[in-house]
This record gives sequence, structure tokens and C-alpha cells, in this order.
Amino acid sequence: MQFIFHYPETAGYEGDVLDAGAPDEVAVTLERSGFDGLSFSEHPVPGAKWLASGGHQTVDPFVTLGYAAAVTERLRLLTYLSVAPYRNPFILAKAAATLDKLSGGRMILGLGTGYQKSEFFALGVDMEERNALFDEVLDVLPLHWSGEPFSYQGLHFSARDVIARPRPVQNPIPIWIGGNSKLSRRRVAQRAQGWMPMSGGAQLSNTARTPTLGDQSEIGGHIAELREAAAAAGRTERIDVLYSYQDSGILQPTVDPDRHREAFAELEKAGVTWIVVSSRTRERAATLEWIEAFGATYLT
Repeated sequence: MQFIFHYPETAGYEGDVLDAGAPDEVAVTLERSGFDGLSFSEHPVPGAKWLASGGHQTVDPFVTLGYAAAVTERLRLLTYLSVAPYRNPFILAKAAATLDKLSGGRMILGLGTGYQKSEFFALGVDMEERNALFDEVLDVLPLHWSGEPFSYQGLHFSARDVIARPRPVQNPIPIWIGGNSKLSRRRVAQRAQGWMPMSGGAQLSNTARTPTLGDQSEIGGHIAELREAAAAAGRTERIDVLYSYQDSGILQPTVDPDRHREAFAELEKAGVTWIVVSSRTRERAATLEWIEAFGATYLT
């Protein structure tokens, strides 16, 4: 089992997302404390109503993960998640390849289809096309990363005899897909290296326009079905599963640790390979203290 720290997300207008600590200092502390990865989410231009009602601020995940990469040696760098339809797929592919190259092969590209109507409108992207655009991205990424000439006709672009260099270090950069729908799981089984189910409960699933999957005890059945579908599609490599651990008790990581260790063990038994946790802290000192306490309790 490996652990990723999701950088705390400041809700609403009060304060700034980076009040939780400078990303470089957070990254160094994570690596020293035994964490395996760091993640950031993405909302380039969220709706004011959403932000006022509890939505969260974000930074650009690729820029910030690149900043963290420069001060670490082994920490994996995850976009959790990047909204694939927001970008031309070649721009997305170049950002991921650049981060992978500069970090020595530590990028994990977490992708989702997106759900905020106002953000789609603001970016000039047709939300009704989001699934078609997402599938275009899955087509284009391996072509772009191959470093060989290719052509591709998209919904809104035509690429003729193009080539992208340098190649990323990893072949391929792992693609982890978020979402609970049957379509999302089918994409993972057929075309991706990892699945990021949404585990935040019915209200969050409704907001993100994705079905609920039940509680933690039910995740094993979904993972088994996904891996069976991958095998049926001729896949032989391991499909990673990232589970977001939502137990509020983890906000005090040294309290009742045996209960959390038991929960982690059950998730591993169910087929989860990575767990993402967050501190929900809003000050630098509290964030660093939480990271060190979690590492000392669970990772050493």
C-alpha cells in the first residue's frame, strides 16, 4: 500500500489556498516523512456560487507539481484530477510529458471529464461533448508521447504529420481515471493504468455528476469487476486503484491509530493499491505537523 498526500484545499473566499504551506516545503516534508506521492486538483475558473457554497480554491496542478518535483527525488506527482476536456489534447500531453521529463519519470496523470457547467462555459468548451473530448484525449496521449510522426482528426482540430519531442521518461505515463460511472470504469479497464473512485458520499457524488459506489466495505466488488474486465480486454499489467480515505478521525492521525490501520488493511485486501489522505489544515505549521505525525504513525 502506498500513500499520497492531497494538498489541503481552502474552501470559499476567505484566505488563500497556499496558506496551508509552501508546496516545496510541503513536498520535502512529505518525502522525509515516508509519503509516496503528492497531488493537486484543478479548477481554472470555478463558478463564484460554487466557491461561495463550499467549493475550493486551486492552483495550476502541473506548474505546482513541477515546483515540488524540483526539491524532491522520489515523490510521485499526481494531478487529482485534471479535467481532460478543458484542454486541447496536445497541450495536455505536452504538460504531462514535460513534468515527467523534468521529474525523472514521476508523473501520474489523473484525469476526469469535469462537472461544472459554468467552468465549461467560461472556457468555451461544450459540456455536451465532454465524453467525446475525453476519448479524444485518450487517443492522442500515446501518439504524442511516442515521439513518432502521426496524424489525428479531432472534433475541433486536424493534426497532420505532427511529432512531439522530447518523449516522456515513462512509457507510458500512467493515466488514472476518476469517476464512478460504468463508462469511467470501462475506460480504465480498456485504456488506463489506474482508477480513482469517488468515495465522498452521496452529496459529493451528486455534485460531481457521478454515481455512488456504496461504502468502504463495497469497494472490493467493484475493483474485482474492473480487473476482470481488464483481463477480458487482454490487459496483463496491474490496474492501480487510488482510494480517498474520508474518515474524519484521520484529521488527528495519532488518535486511535489501530482503527485506521485496520481500515487501511481492509482496503488493501479489497484491492486498493494507493490511499490518498489530506489534513484539511489552513496554516503552514499545522500542515507540516500533521504530515510528520501521520508519517511517524503509519509510514515508518
